[in-house]
Amino acid sequence: MVQVRPAEPGDLEALGDITVAAYAGFTTGDDDPYLATLRDTASRASDGELWVAVDDDGRLLGSVTSCPPGSPYREIARDDEGEFRMLAVDPTRQRTGAGRALVEHVEQRWRDAGARGIALSSLAEMTAAHALYARLGFERDPDRDWSPVPGTDLLAFAKVLA
Repeated sequence: MVQVRPAEPGDLEALGDITVAAYAGFTTGDDDPYLATLRDTASRASDGELWVAVDDDGRLLGSVTSCPPGSPYREIARDDEGEFRMLAVDPTRQRTGAGRALVEHVEQRWRDAGARGIALSSLAEMTAAHALYARLGFERDPDRDWSPVPGTDLLAFAKVLA
C-alpha cells in the first residue's frame, strides 16, 4: 500500500538521490546543470509543497512538487489552476502505484483549494509519465509547450478538475 505525506527534513537527501536517479535517462550526465535543481529538495519543500510516497514500511518511493501561486517552481499554470513538477519514483520501485498516488494526491489538494484545473510540463521522452497522465485524464495542451533553455522542449499537459 502506498501512502502520501509531506516531506520531512530527514527525507530530503534521499529524495534528492531518488529524483536524480529517476531523471538519469533524461539528463546529459554527471555535469548536467539541471542535476542541482533535481537534488535541491530543500528549496522545493520551502518554495512549494514537497510530497512523498512511502510504502507500508515507511520506505521512500518517490516525490512530487506542488507549485502554489508565487512559487518559483510554477511555470505554466493559469491563475485558476494548480501545477506540479518533478514527479519522481525510485527506479527500483516503479510500477508500485507511487507515481499515481502522488499525482492523485496533488490533484485532490488542488481540487480542495478550488482550482479549476491542473497543469504540468514534461520532456517529450518521458513517455511512461505521459501514459500515466493520460490514464488519469490529463490531455496534451500544445498551446502551452515551451522551452526553458535552448534544446530543451517541454510538452504541456492539463486536466480540468470537476
